[in-house]
Amino acid sequence: MTMHKGWVALLFLLGACASVPGGGPANPSTPLLAPGEPLALPRPSDLGQNVEAAQLITASRDGQTFVFEGRISVTPERFLLVGVDSLGRRAMTVTWSDAGLEVETAPWLPPALRPGSMLADIVVLYWPEAIVRQALAPAGGTLSADAHRRSVRIGGKEVLHAERSWADGAPWTGTLRYANLAWGYEIEVQSMAASTAAAP
Repeated sequence: MTMHKGWVALLFLLGACASVPGGGPANPSTPLLAPGEPLALPRPSDLGQNVEAAQLITASRDGQTFVFEGRISVTPERFLLVGVDSLGRRAMTVTWSDAGLEVETAPWLPPALRPGSMLADIVVLYWPEAIVRQALAPAGGTLSADAHRRSVRIGGKEVLHAERSWADGAPWTGTLRYANLAWGYEIEVQSMAASTAAAP
């Protein structure tokens, strides 16, 4: 399978169950951590760091596995996620700032893409614990966390479970494995920070 086909299959994979129970498809830019459960996005500046990182992402669902590359940039002003295929072509761009969330996708990508849910996962996994708890509160979500694990529950049910192996204070370099139990996929992220620094 080419990387291009892997991207298309992955996005169908992540978007396959992206609808709100009892209604039509959810807005793909809505940051839903689970069906019908939006995350109250904080601000990019709440990360407290400037980050430039490259990630190799392996996603699995229903016995199928797909691999793609992501590049993340975070400053106090904005968060930027760029997904690329094996030729380095830009497949998707997610830009999040205080002004809102903007998404651009290549014309060959399917409309089932859920960039909002991808962003929700990233915020829950990487932003500071106190910030994540505040973001989960409107949905009645709770966070359990230690140096190597994070777990999110909504309505008493675990919707996301993560195991991470990185040094304390260096979450952008190392391996992260997590399952979004609500959407039904598992992801492994191998991340390498090109640079990190405390935000001014």
